[in-house]
Amino acid sequence: MAEKKYDWSAIAKNPKFVELHHKKTAFLFGWWIFSCVYYFLLPIGAAYTPGIFKVKIIGAVNFGYLFALSQFFVSWGLALYYAHVANKDFDRLTRELIDELHL
Repeated sequence: MAEKKYDWSAIAKNPKFVELHHKKTAFLFGWWIFSCVYYFLLPIGAAYTPGIFKVKIIGAVNFGYLFALSQFFVSWGLALYYAHVANKDFDRLTRELIDELHL
């Protein structure tokens, strides 16, 4: 069975593909910056402002522990948000592109 040949340069120049690529890149780059800043706040904050991270919240649990734990929840939240945006926008744009190209 022969494989289909695609004109990848034509697909890359298609306005629907350009829109999809731009939206996805902007979305991912923005959240990547946020994630990196949020991640590095823990070691930088603990190094330069240890007093804030030692503040007791409940019993032996301090702000540093809660901030470290929050990174898991933020990661899960971002993953769920990405899945929502991908299902709503990126998949729709991909379907429109495939329909337009008759693949």
